[in-house]
Amino acid sequence: MSGWRSSLEVWDLATGRARVILRTDRLIEAPNWHPEGWFLVNAEGRLWRADGAGLQLINTGCPERCNNDHGILPDGRIVFSAHDGMGAGIHILDGAQLRTLPLPRPSWWHGATAKRLVYACARGGDRVVRIASSDLQGGDERVLTPGVAHHDGPDVSPCGTWIWFNSDATGHAQIWRMPADGLEAAPVFHDENVNWFPHPSPCGRHVIWLAYAPGTKEHPRDRPVSIRIMRPDGTGRRTLLDLWGGQGTMNVPCWAPDGGAFAFVRYAPVDQ
Repeated sequence: MSGWRSSLEVWDLATGRARVILRTDRLIEAPNWHPEGWFLVNAEGRLWRADGAGLQLINTGCPERCNNDHGILPDGRIVFSAHDGMGAGIHILDGAQLRTLPLPRPSWWHGATAKRLVYACARGGDRVVRIASSDLQGGDERVLTPGVAHHDGPDVSPCGTWIWFNSDATGHAQIWRMPADGLEAAPVFHDENVNWFPHPSPCGRHVIWLAYAPGTKEHPRDRPVSIRIMRPDGTGRRTLLDLWGGQGTMNVPCWAPDGGAFAFVRYAPVDQ
């Protein structure tokens, strides 16, 4: 991503417009909207507080390489994944106290309720990515999807009843959902786009996701993509905006607490 500028922006549903929060020549990714009004992002293997004043480094106390799988728990603590020699692990930062969860690796955090974490993982010695959940202590792991397709990008509905995710079980990545117990997972719709990272709104009225062009493999960066929106039953699907982005644009929960806006990152060459 060298030579590219990151633009942290907010899309307001009421106005149908985006406004810029911060532009930087750093590669920043995956904004989470903190209840106090700032944004949690990752850059250069570390976590940062982002707002209109710039970027402020967050001391995680963790020497590993932080990735773009991070967020804010319902109680305000920061949760994030980071890589080391054993693979990606999940950590919770409570003030200055860091706790590493005793989960098998690799595990990539993506969503949470007040009682459970939801994450992507690889288990059983294979490379197939599945969806799993555990309690907030990293115990009682439940692998919710079978190892027959790539299941990724989970997020949780505000009521905690549904887990949204993307799966290529029908041929290419589409938006799926399942009850929190993992039973009866099903696609919400099917189209030609390669669809990733569904995020249900806190108000329960919307789901947004990232749509790649047909034929795209996995979820690369530096591509023309669209942010789309629908009602939770899959109706009313439409494009909110087209942009240059992909990996890093909205990998993890990004909604404002009231569900009236969401954050995202778009990218552009430095000379633009």
